[in-house]
Amino acid sequence: MPTGTPTVQQQVDELRQQIDDHNYRYYVLDDPQIPDVEYDRLFRALKDLELKHPELVTPDSPTQRVGALGETSFDAVTHRIPMLSLDNVFDDIELRDFERRIHDRLESDEPVEFVCEPKLDGLAVSLHYEDGVLVKAATRGDGYIGEDITANIRTIPSIPLRLRGDSFPGVVEVRGEVYMPKAGFEALNKNLGNQGEKTFVNPRNAAAGSLRQKNPAITAKRPLEMCAYSVAVPDEGVLPSTHWDCLQQVREWGFRINPEMSLVVGADGCLDAYNDLLAKRGELPYEIDGIVFKVNRLDLQSRLGFVSRAPRWAIAHKFPAEEALTVLEDVEFQVGRTGAVTPVARLKPVFVGGVTVSNATLHNMDEIRRLDIHIGDTVFVRRAGDVIPQVVKVVTEQRPQGAGEIHLPEACPVCGSDVLQVEGEAVARCSGGLFCPAQRKEAIRHYASRKAMDIEGLGDKLIDSLVDRELVKTVADIYRLRKADLVGLERMGDKSASNLIQAIDGSKAPELWRFIYALGIREVGEATAKGLARHFGTLEAVSEADEEALQQVPDVGPIVAGHVQSFFSQPHNQETIQSLKDNGVAWQQELVSENEQPLLGETWVLTGTLTTMGRSEAKDILEKLGAKVAGSVSSKTSCVVAGEAAGSKLTKAQSLGLKVMTEQEFMDYIASLQPTG
Repeated sequence: MPTGTPTVQQQVDELRQQIDDHNYRYYVLDDPQIPDVEYDRLFRALKDLELKHPELVTPDSPTQRVGALGETSFDAVTHRIPMLSLDNVFDDIELRDFERRIHDRLESDEPVEFVCEPKLDGLAVSLHYEDGVLVKAATRGDGYIGEDITANIRTIPSIPLRLRGDSFPGVVEVRGEVYMPKAGFEALNKNLGNQGEKTFVNPRNAAAGSLRQKNPAITAKRPLEMCAYSVAVPDEGVLPSTHWDCLQQVREWGFRINPEMSLVVGADGCLDAYNDLLAKRGELPYEIDGIVFKVNRLDLQSRLGFVSRAPRWAIAHKFPAEEALTVLEDVEFQVGRTGAVTPVARLKPVFVGGVTVSNATLHNMDEIRRLDIHIGDTVFVRRAGDVIPQVVKVVTEQRPQGAGEIHLPEACPVCGSDVLQVEGEAVARCSGGLFCPAQRKEAIRHYASRKAMDIEGLGDKLIDSLVDRELVKTVADIYRLRKADLVGLERMGDKSASNLIQAIDGSKAPELWRFIYALGIREVGEATAKGLARHFGTLEAVSEADEEALQQVPDVGPIVAGHVQSFFSQPHNQETIQSLKDNGVAWQQELVSENEQPLLGETWVLTGTLTTMGRSEAKDILEKLGAKVAGSVSSKTSCVVAGEAAGSKLTKAQSLGLKVMTEQEFMDYIASLQPTG
């Protein structure tokens, strides 16, 4: 034997120690350090060695046990019937071998019927009822001794405290899986993260941690559910003759059973059920990691019996793992179409969720800080269904010396503009909206939209085509387009091209507020753009204003003022604005004195259909006169203009005794406010 090569005994000892350590972290601490697929690999390696060397098998080997005992803070419960775990198969060949062993042991070629049940990713529990009343609940523990969790189990709404009907035996045990639905898991983690508390790696981890709380009041707040999967009684003669019918009986007693269960014949039927459930996996509201096949007839189950730690009449067919362990090699920052700067993990490639993954989202810097992730860390990567892969946990114990910290870049990695992150917000953004190539298409769409420059005919698909062909790189390039550039593009004939060129030319003299809105400054909507235009009157005055001056505009606070000042301080944005001017765009000045705004400080509401003018036109008139136009009626409303078919807003205005005008009264009133020559 070469020097340094471990003996078989040493390999076995090392595997047992690793598995015992991981069992402790998984079952006791609720803090797994490896994904399930890695645990399965270790377990199978140990099992294979023991099969080849049976003389090395010991009673305390993990292969001879089911799980790990929990903390002693919960009272111990001895299971009358051991809660054994299941053996696994991972492919079609292993499943057919399982069926062959059943036929061999039964000494029969008669087709076998199987119940196919989703393998919920939660925590197995045993519930004891006497005279229909729940008296004790326990975890599986090591399969022989579990923990008393009765107080916590009683908080779960899907578990009956008293069985329904009167057909139940005096003593009955129902077993099932307590799990946390996906939506509840996401909400719980978000809440914990907001409170600065430790989040859970996955729904199974969350369910286990919630069920083993010392305070049942905490468990009661967690979104736990349970599905029953078996029943046991002292006298099995009182049960139906098949597992399927037993579960129907359990449902009548008040338990939830999984609606995705099916009844099939033979390995072919099992494989069809596997493939059907795998296709549905991502759509289910809860996590599953495989499917369980159980011989349906109870008499056949009895004849087949058990091996040391698992029944011979049931097997779990595992799905491709959705979690894997790999190394974070680097972090790069990408810029989205709205300017969001997102950290992306560059990973050592790993097979997870049915594909090889080399990139994963890290969401934002808050998530990086929460995970305490460094370059070089060993990490859990999760990919569920079609969900973008994400890093969910760091194994800090394996952090290499000198692992690099991750910092948010000060400048956009695409265009070099400042990266801004508002205090209290998770997302950082590039401030070079008009210039940044990553935001190009979105900036052009916004610029050409109806409420902005209103360039009719410049739609999303045409913008995509113009940008992809590099005919338009900034909004200023729109005004350099010629008819010849357009003819021949998809759905763009001679007439359409002429109409678009005309529409582009017609957009060159916008109202000031429209131009400000079209620039796409963050959080500057239509109303804020109008406020800025009326307050400052010129674009130059807006661009030169400091934050204090900007905050003198109604509805402009420190955050919006900061965005406005940052936008105009970027040289790239100023260059684009100058280029627009060079190409003939000349926005109107809007110098308005207060005596031309007689409705300043008033709030008006428009409701119903206005026939003389559209509501948008009426809104523009009111805002130019200084009024704020609101979408709902309150006691602070100055006046309500009621058009045809006015509904609840009119009713509320009348109940509050507010001033109401018909459309004609509104027209007359507006006319009376216009200055006379």
